[in-house]
Parts: sequence; structure tokens; C-alpha cells
Amino acid sequence: MVKIGYHASHEQFKPSELLKYVQMAEQAGFTHALSSDHFHPWSEQQGQSGFAWSWLGAAMQATPTLSYRVVCAPGQRYHPAIIAQAVATLAEMFPYRFWLTVGSGQALNEQITGEKWLCKSDRNARLKECVDVIRALWAGETVTHHGQVCIEEAKLYTRPQVPPPIIGAAITPETAEWLGSWADGLITISRPPEKLKEVVDAFRRGGGEGKPMILKVQLSYDRDEETARQKAHEQWRNNIFKNIVMTQLRTPQQFDAAGMFVQPNELYKHVRISPDQEQHIEWLQKDIELGFDELILHNVNREQQQFIEVFGEKVLPVLT
Repeated sequence: MVKIGYHASHEQFKPSELLKYVQMAEQAGFTHALSSDHFHPWSEQQGQSGFAWSWLGAAMQATPTLSYRVVCAPGQRYHPAIIAQAVATLAEMFPYRFWLTVGSGQALNEQITGEKWLCKSDRNARLKECVDVIRALWAGETVTHHGQVCIEEAKLYTRPQVPPPIIGAAITPETAEWLGSWADGLITISRPPEKLKEVVDAFRRGGGEGKPMILKVQLSYDRDEETARQKAHEQWRNNIFKNIVMTQLRTPQQFDAAGMFVQPNELYKHVRISPDQEQHIEWLQKDIELGFDELILHNVNREQQQFIEVFGEKVLPVLT
């Protein structure tokens, strides 16, 4: 049975607001939550960027039935030993309720360290090193490693009884196939079914057959289509570019400059815009047919309470 989650977008809302929204989501019947982990928002208009790791402890305590995932890029902004410790602490306090999802990162967040922003292949290699370090620390090993990341005689003393899965993030089929060989599962974002199938097939081909798959669904729901489209354009027009652009822009101002040229109708290829609950159900059922175990719904406009209440009443019961 598919699980339906709520996306907690730290770029768009204050942490205190997000805490209320995940509590609403739990009451409405959502079973999971995905937390973003940004240092900068995508635009000045979004205007927030709370620290996910502080928020997660509070959120997991406040919503005892929700399981959580977080999108993280260890290797530059975060040393992998620190992420290993942070995840181990959450997983010890809240057993079986937390999965780590990892990706190679974006300059928007990671370049704040002042270190060189690596090319994609080098970032992938660094990510795999980080995952190996994290897994070794969770296993109780004393770790010394010198590579793209360095660690000296580190041992993690507080560990969960069962290490949480490490889920790999992929946008392209090439990355998905690579992840299949070492990640415990896949997380990707919604797009037209034929494009999404390419990512799914590549992950399975690379070794991911039978592993869990998570889909972050980007949608905009409101009382009418024009409102849903306009509000999506206000909040999410900077997020529709190809990955090669998304990973290289360095500041919210640069994203805003690029987003100036995006027209509202262009969002239809990237965000599921509709006031019709039946249309959203149809789209989500196609995702389930592709084999996704979890659908994390991200209503990209600011009307979160309306979305949570309506989808909790009308959409979730049909799908679950």
C-alpha cells in the first residue's frame, strides 16, 4: 500500500509555521513528511531557510505517528561525521521513523563554505565517500579516511539499534542508474510519466530492483485554476530549470533573475496545477502504477491549510 506524505518546505515557511502544518498533516491522515535542508531559499519572495536539523527533533516529538525523511548533501556544508551523528541521534530517539536521503547538492547552499564547487562527477564521488563514512560510523567502526572528505579516528558512541536506510536522490536516468548500485532506495521529483519511467527503469537496471522508491510530487491546488497557476508562478517559477542550471546558480538573486523570464503557463510541464481533486487523484494513481512506495505531496503555493484539509478528506482515502 502506498504511503502519502507532506513536504515541509523550509524555504517557504518559518519553522514555527511548518511545525503547525505537519501537525495538521498528521491529523488529516498523512503518514510521512519530507523536510528540505537549505541554507538559502530559491528566491527572495520565498524568504525563509530554517535549520532543518533543529526543526526535525521538535517535529518528530510533536507528531508521534509521522515518519520523516530529509534531503541532505553531505560533503561540503556538512561533514559526513556530523550528519552521521545527527541522524543517529534522531534514529535512536525515534526508532524506525527516520530515513536519510542524500544528493550531490547545489551551489545555492553548499558554496557558502568558500570551497571550490566541484563538477558533477566529482560531487558524485564525494557523495559516495560520505555515504561510506556514515555507514561505517553507524556500524560502530573507528573511521580514518583521506579522500575528497577527510576524517580522523572518529567513532560514534550514540547509535540506533537499526541504522536507517540511506536513500539516493536523482533527477536524471544516469544518476538513478548509478544510485541503484549502492543506495537503499530512490527519491526523485514528479515530471511527465514517460520521463519519470526513464528514471525508474534506470534505477532498477542499476541494481535498485525491489528497493523502495519515493516521489516528491510538485503540485498547486487552489479554488480555481487561474489562482492555482498564479500562486505557483509566484512561489515556484525559479525551480523549473534543468538540473545543470539549478545546481550552478549561487544566490537567490541569481534565481530571481532567471525566473523573470518564466511565464505562468510554462509551469504546467513542471507543476501539477489543478483545482480538481479527481485530476490530482488520476495523476497520483499513475505514479503508483510506476511502482513508487511513497508519494510526498508538495503544494508549492502558500495555501497549506486548505491543501492539507482538502487532500486529507478527498484524496488520501481514495489512494490509501
